[in-house]
Amino acid sequence: MKIASILLALGIAVAVAAPAGAQRVAAGKPISADLFGIFFEDLNYAADGGLYAELVQNRSFEYAPSDHEGWHPLTSWDYLHEGFAMGSLSVESAAPLHANNPHYVQLKIENPFQKGLGLRNHGFDGIALTAGEQYDFSLWARVKSGAAVPLLVQLQDAQGKVLAEATLSAQAADWQQYRATLTPTATDAGASLVVLATGKGILDFDMVSLFPKRTFRGRANGLRADLAQSIANLKPKFMRFPGGCLTHGDGLDNLYDWKKTIGPVAQRTAQRNIWGYHQTTGLGYFEYFQFCEDIGAKPIPVVAAGVSCQNSGGSWKIGSTGQQCLPLADMAAYTQDVLDLIEYANGPATSIWGAKRAAAGHPKPFDLQYIGIGNEDKQTPGFRERFKLLYDAVRRQYPTVTVIGTVGPSPKGEDYDQGWAFANQLSVPVVDEHYYEQPKWFLANQRRYDTYDRSKAKVYLGEYASWGNALHNALAEALYMTALERNGDVVQLASYAPLLAKEGHTQWKPDLIYFNNTAVVPSVNYYVQQLFGQNQGDTYHAGVVTPPAGPSADTTAAASCVRDARTGDVIVKLVNLGAQPQPFAIDLTRFEGLKTMATQTTFTGARNAQNTFASPRTVLPKTTAYKISKRFTYSAAPYSLTVLRVRGKR
Repeated sequence: MKIASILLALGIAVAVAAPAGAQRVAAGKPISADLFGIFFEDLNYAADGGLYAELVQNRSFEYAPSDHEGWHPLTSWDYLHEGFAMGSLSVESAAPLHANNPHYVQLKIENPFQKGLGLRNHGFDGIALTAGEQYDFSLWARVKSGAAVPLLVQLQDAQGKVLAEATLSAQAADWQQYRATLTPTATDAGASLVVLATGKGILDFDMVSLFPKRTFRGRANGLRADLAQSIANLKPKFMRFPGGCLTHGDGLDNLYDWKKTIGPVAQRTAQRNIWGYHQTTGLGYFEYFQFCEDIGAKPIPVVAAGVSCQNSGGSWKIGSTGQQCLPLADMAAYTQDVLDLIEYANGPATSIWGAKRAAAGHPKPFDLQYIGIGNEDKQTPGFRERFKLLYDAVRRQYPTVTVIGTVGPSPKGEDYDQGWAFANQLSVPVVDEHYYEQPKWFLANQRRYDTYDRSKAKVYLGEYASWGNALHNALAEALYMTALERNGDVVQLASYAPLLAKEGHTQWKPDLIYFNNTAVVPSVNYYVQQLFGQNQGDTYHAGVVTPPAGPSADTTAAASCVRDARTGDVIVKLVNLGAQPQPFAIDLTRFEGLKTMATQTTFTGARNAQNTFASPRTVLPKTTAYKISKRFTYSAAPYSLTVLRVRGKR
């Protein structure tokens, strides 16, 4: 090996002679251009009632006690028979809109009298409306009694005041979709949707929907605009989805089946969520791929490795029935499902599954480059046998798609050791490490990846977080992220987890973004991820910054320097987790063509400061101009992350 190559592998900058007339740029160690991204799991009501913009809860009457104790097909609905209206309501399944969506409501209106007979939906903790905004209403209905049945659709506030209304006439004897646009006259956070039959007859209806017309990027069946934008603002290079434990589910009958999440929403199959609620799958694989494309993130779908979660059939507290394996006789069909997923993403519009993507409105492939197989799985013989079947099939049919394996839920232990040994045996290109630890762990393990074997698998740090949403937690993560940049030649991908949590429905803490129906509250951890995401590079430059505490493994000060070849900018990140200002010596002499004016972004506050619903802007980044020189000392404030972005040339 050449001496220069050895030095680069160790992160030592090497000066490279440039052709005459060209700008000389100091060579650095190449690191992953996909380093910082996001992980989305439908946990904490992240999808329905969250990122997915549908405002009606239980829109297809499919809720069940298996989703959540006490739930039933009319959960979130009230039967309305005010003003002496006479009739009845029942939930039926004899002749559904689609077999995948078996339940519907039947109204028998004997006499509507003054107000009519119908249903009220309360949404997810109320329906949040904004005055003057447009909302698209739709429902599927059929008339069983012959004559047309007039319908009155209203948006009402908590006191019953009508904020918007429209009239429709259900006439068809077969299922037909009816639509209206509603524009409320007032803003209300706790509104409801009312659908009333105001004439005699028998009426079946299903798939009652209310969508804001203003979704993210204006997508039909789209995403909540403000929440999706907060994710986009992270500038993630990739997105892992639809979850971790969610993918291999609560038992084999609950494995996440991507094929049941595409196509017309009325034909998708809902299922219970391993986290104890319901998935409509309105936010399905097409929407995930589309969102990735919209925010410039590479998609990383994760599929079960032919086994269920080892915590299935119980709870984290009382234990479980353990990992269950798909019968080997079923593995050929399941393997084909995984191969079909890659065809759905990458195949031409003339292929079987590429045609389904094209039918959804996206004839161009989604350019899938990664796929995850498994999540935190127990390293059993059954898992290994099934993983190998899937891994070999993907590698054989799609050799350019990078498979990401799994090495358990912890940074060490039996599954970790056995998982790495198995991955190395198969030459798996990337493995998925997970860990949730105290801040002191992140300080003590800054050198974790320095000694990883560069000739073996790369690392995807798929889930990590410090246990808390205080500033010192976020800065511990920032300090560790400088080490991820330093080791960006072996750490290929990294994503904080979990991403989203809804107020009143938070099952796991900490989280990156908290929200309710009207507000989005990024945590202090969010801004650390954002500053790293918005300031990624593709080469790492050692020796540019000298932290004050030296190379001690548990120091509270750390730094990194990367260069973005696309812009030519040099980006220095400085972390001070101490209570006193710290001086960082910075030497930029190796870089030519840098501007003297840079941008300085500081993120600092009290050690235990948090962003909350009551005080969402307690700690925010502040950006100003900053004049630099070739060599200078920067004094980093206590409890701070500072990003200096020095403009350069490509």
